Amino acid sequence: MPRQFWWLWTSTLINRLGGFVATFLALYLTVERGYSASYAGLVGALYGLGGVVSSIGAGVLTDRLGRRPTMLIAQLSTAASVALLGFMTDPVAIAAVACLVGMASNASRPAVQAMMADIVAPEDRVRAFSLNYWAINLGFAISSTAAGLIAQHGYLALFLGEATLVLACALVVFRKLPESRPDAGRETGPEGPAGVAPARVSMLTVLRDGRFMTVVGLNLLLALLFQQAYVSMPVSMGQDGFSSADFGLVIAINGVLIVLLQIPVTRFIEHRSPAMLLIGSALLAGYGFGLTALAGSVAMYAVAVAVWTLGEIINSPTQMGLVVRLSPVHGRGRYQGMYALSWSIASLAAPLLGGAVIDGYGADALWAGCAVVGTVAAVGYGLLLRKVPGQTEPVAGSSAKTPAGGGTAAEPAPAPASA
Repeated sequence: MPRQFWWLWTSTLINRLGGFVATFLALYLTVERGYSASYAGLVGALYGLGGVVSSIGAGVLTDRLGRRPTMLIAQLSTAASVALLGFMTDPVAIAAVACLVGMASNASRPAVQAMMADIVAPEDRVRAFSLNYWAINLGFAISSTAAGLIAQHGYLALFLGEATLVLACALVVFRKLPESRPDAGRETGPEGPAGVAPARVSMLTVLRDGRFMTVVGLNLLLALLFQQAYVSMPVSMGQDGFSSADFGLVIAINGVLIVLLQIPVTRFIEHRSPAMLLIGSALLAGYGFGLTALAGSVAMYAVAVAVWTLGEIINSPTQMGLVVRLSPVHGRGRYQGMYALSWSIASLAAPLLGGAVIDGYGADALWAGCAVVGTVAAVGYGLLLRKVPGQTEPVAGSSAKTPAGGGTAAEPAPAPASA
C-alpha cells in the first residue's frame, strides 16, 4: 500500500478512537441530564437526520473542493460542535447541536472513501477498504471501553476528549495527506480517453444511473438488517428475560470477530468473484439474523451474531470495491455520498421498522423477515452483477494508460475475478 494510504488509515483510527459521544449519547441524556427515553430517541433521530443531509452535501464538496478540504472542514466542524454539545443544557439547544454533530461527523465519509479509491491500485482496493473497516472497528472497540471509564469522571470529559482526538485527526490530514482528486478537466481510463474532458456529473446523473442506484438499494436492505443488532436485538433479548449485561456480552462478539477475522478473511476473498461474495454475504446476514428467532440462550444468540458478523466482514470491503468500480473517476464524491446516504437512511428507518414489527407481530416475525430480506438482496446481487463491466483505470498520480481496445463505461466487458 502507498504511504498516503497508511496516513489516511491512521487518521481513520484516531477518529474512531475518539468516537465517544454517539455511543453514549442516550445514556448521557437519560442518566446525566435526566431526560426521558423518548427525548433521547428524538435526539438520536436528529443526529441521524444530520447524517442524511451531509451525505449528499459532502459528496458534492468532495468533487468540487477536493477530498482534503472536505475532510478538514468536516473534522474541524465535528470538533467544534462536539465540544459545544458538552456545554448545552437547554433541551432545544441540545437537540439542535446534536443534529449539527451528526451532520459534521458524517461529512468526511465520502471524502475518505473517494481519496482511498484515488490512491490505491484497483487490484488492492478490497484489501484497502477491509483494512479501513478493521481500523474503524478496532477504534470503536477501544473507544467504547475507554468511554465507560472516562464517563466515571464526568461526561464533559467525553465531549472534550472526542473533540481533541478529532482535532488530532485533522492535524494528520493537514500535515500528511496531499489532495488526490483527479484533474477535473482531463481524465484517463475506461471512463474517457486520455486528454478528453469528462462529462459533467451531478446528483441527477447519480440518480439516473440505474445500475449504481440498484447497488445503493441493495445496500440499504442489508444496512437495515445490520442496524437491527443495535435496535431490535436488545429489545428481543429483554422480552426473553435476558439482562443488559447479556446483550453486552453477545454484541461484543461482533467487534471481537471483526478485529480477529477481517484481515485473514480479506486475504481469502480479495481475488475472488465479487458476485459470489456479495450473494454469500447477503445470505449470511439474512439467515444470521433469522437464527435469532430460534435463540433461547445467550449461546444461541452468540451463534446468530457470529453468522451475520461473517456476512458483514465479507460484505463491507467487497461492496465498497463495487461502488468504486461503478463510479466515474471525476464523480466519486457524489457517488460515495449517495452510497453513504443509504446507511444514514437505514439508521433512521431501522428503529421505526423494527419497533413496529415487534409491537405488531412479535420479534419472531421480525427475524423471519430479516431472512427474507437477505434472500431478496442475494437474488438482487446475482441479477445485477451479471452485467457489471470491468474497470482498470489508473490510480491518481500513476502513469498507467487505458489498455488497447479497452471499453468505455457504456461498453460492458466481462467482470474480472478481482473485486
